[in-house]
Amino acid sequence: MGGSGIKQIHVAVGVILGADGRILLAKRPEHLHMGGRWEFPGGKVEEDESIQQAMARELKEELDIDIDVKAMEPLIEVRHDYGDKQVFLDTWCITEFEGIERGVEGQELAWVSVAELPEYHFPDANQPILTALQARLS
Repeated sequence: MGGSGIKQIHVAVGVILGADGRILLAKRPEHLHMGGRWEFPGGKVEEDESIQQAMARELKEELDIDIDVKAMEPLIEVRHDYGDKQVFLDTWCITEFEGIERGVEGQELAWVSVAELPEYHFPDANQPILTALQARLS
């Protein structure tokens, strides 16, 4: 078929788990797609990068933290079609990092428990991630 030219965007998604079991969320800037909603940190995987390289780069750029890629565990792969774009969310749990997280791009951050996740408004594509996370941590 083809023709529409909608490209799938490969996104590294980091579910960062603190020692106390809480999860680090970031609020999307208002001007972006799905702006104002909460998300798991991460970003686009460049063509010449592995998922591990992309995750390490994105989390350094967004949160100023360094992760141990050997401590990354796959959680779930989600494909979602927003109509204007398709995303492939390559989602990994991260249990070890160094540094003090901060919103490098001015984004608001929050550490939340699994029980608190339903109180936060996520992009539609994140629903399977939330379900997988609740299953893993319960």
